[in-house]
Amino acid sequence: MAGLITRFAPSPTGLLHLGHAFSALTAARLAEDARGQFLLRIEDIDQTRAKPIYEQKIQDDLHWLGLDWPVPVMRQSDRHAAYDAALAWLDSLGVTYRCTCTRGDIRVALAAPQEGAPMIGPDGPVYPGTCRHAGHRAPDAAIRLDMARAVALTGPIRFVECGPLRQGVHEFTAEWLTRQVGDIVLARRDIGTSYHLAVTVDDAAQGVTLVTRGADLFDATAVHAVLQRLLDLPTPTYHHHRLIRDADGKRLAKRDDSRALAQYRAQGASPADIRALVGL
Repeated sequence: MAGLITRFAPSPTGLLHLGHAFSALTAARLAEDARGQFLLRIEDIDQTRAKPIYEQKIQDDLHWLGLDWPVPVMRQSDRHAAYDAALAWLDSLGVTYRCTCTRGDIRVALAAPQEGAPMIGPDGPVYPGTCRHAGHRAPDAAIRLDMARAVALTGPIRFVECGPLRQGVHEFTAEWLTRQVGDIVLARRDIGTSYHLAVTVDDAAQGVTLVTRGADLFDATAVHAVLQRLLDLPTPTYHHHRLIRDADGKRLAKRDDSRALAQYRAQGASPADIRALVGL
């Protein structure tokens, strides 16, 4: 893929583990094979959890694995003006609304007998639309995407998947997006943006042509493709890779320090050992 640009985009909220190593190494290999470029981006929008020490350890671990990238590194904490501009544009399209619901409010609404079993989307239970027509103006409210209005503007959404798990062209209808995804949060009240908005804006800003990430984010890609269409941004190709799991089949989490790269390094493992552990 000529001109390929891909990235590894960790959050500095803990130590990198084997799953992170697999994702970073996969992205770097794809870039190298295509004579493209591998980027590092620090996704630190949640400043209540992000720590500079973890960012430094991330870079130390990646360098130890033999990876390199252009500097300076993009940090999401520096990019709130870009996210605000994207939100303003979406608001001008009439596809956003303010939401004052707490997680508890949403659980109660979804538990109502008439609702039936809640649909599960990329962000968990699909929001029931409680505030969609409430007209809230509270400045500290969350901002949601009115998915029905959004897909009325975009039409069917599609993207190309080149990873080995679900290779091909994937198309998502308006009905599926409104029912299975729903009105996702574009800006949390505490941080002013969300993963979905930030990652969409940042991938475009960095010229990313191949998004490399875990298979658990496959359904979220439909959300990002909707936002790309609304914001008039290019839709990259996607490569969703397998997940590294523990002996019980559970996806690795940052709290699982026993599989942290720093722990393996302390025990004398080599980068080749890590590659072998993750099946590369």
